[in-house]
Amino acid sequence: MRLFLLPISTRRSLIYCEKLHDKAPADRSIYDKVTIKANETWVAWEKDEKAIGNWKKKVTFYGNQALKRIPYEEWGLKTIPALTQKRKQDIIDGKIKYEVMFPGLYLPKERVPGILEKLAKDRQNMHRSKLMWSVIIMPFTAPFMLIPVIPNLPFFYVLYRAWSHWKALTGSQHLEFLLKHNLPKPAPSPILDEVYTAGLMYPTRAISRAAPNPTREQAKSVSQVVHQQTNNETEDVMVLQRWNGKLIAEQFKLPEMEVEIERAVEQVEKSIKTKEKLLEEKLEQEKATGKNGERAKDALPDHILERIHEQAEHVAEEAGKNKEGADKPRDKASS
Repeated sequence: MRLFLLPISTRRSLIYCEKLHDKAPADRSIYDKVTIKANETWVAWEKDEKAIGNWKKKVTFYGNQALKRIPYEEWGLKTIPALTQKRKQDIIDGKIKYEVMFPGLYLPKERVPGILEKLAKDRQNMHRSKLMWSVIIMPFTAPFMLIPVIPNLPFFYVLYRAWSHWKALTGSQHLEFLLKHNLPKPAPSPILDEVYTAGLMYPTRAISRAAPNPTREQAKSVSQVVHQQTNNETEDVMVLQRWNGKLIAEQFKLPEMEVEIERAVEQVEKSIKTKEKLLEEKLEQEKATGKNGERAKDALPDHILERIHEQAEHVAEEAGKNKEGADKPRDKASS
């Protein structure tokens, strides 16, 4: 099983567990079936425009805003499966291999065990306490069942938060059990070093895709600039861009990872610095491999920049066509 320890900034990291292969429908437990059904219902509500007062879309909109406020640490722990007796025995017997992948240039290997231990232990009491309170509160949401048409949303929200805290708690317990058995094994990833460096060297995903892969020397230069920006480890510096989550997810063929990274980056950005300071640091990182103060993108050959420009124009043109197609039914209905 692969775990990913992804530094969002020089002091904060996201843990992500590679999702196990989906079970065949016949092998799914009741828990699996309920979870899948809940996800399908939520997606259907997001698209439903026929409900009275458009209440389903409104519920999902405000619900998604509330979900964004759940700490990224909780989301990360929830990706780690519960520690079943069979899995526990397999770990003791050495039948399952666990490794934790991380960008070695942006996260020193010697810090990995400490970060994992902190993620595993620090939040257990909090999740246990909030799980208990969520269960206690549930009966008090019963009167909302009397509201016609609309489901008992307070009950389902409290139920979801109870489930979420339970998932994060079991995930942290799984991680703690691994650490007690000297697992997972740290595995510095050159691929992650490369993707992180590209995200810091270039200002956009499109340029990062079109540009040549960063060399090892460039990666070291950028990581040194990041270290200098921490002012001897006294300041927190962003090392991951929101748009870079998609590129990391694509490299490891884990599409679900993208949203976890984007959420974590957004939360950390809001908490550590002003937008002006972040832009200043990002510009300095982009200049790390340039000459005479130029940014990495300015050193790209003209044919690459032209290709990026053409791709941007194509995307804008497609977006315009889609908007025009979406507007036509409304125009026709109003005429």
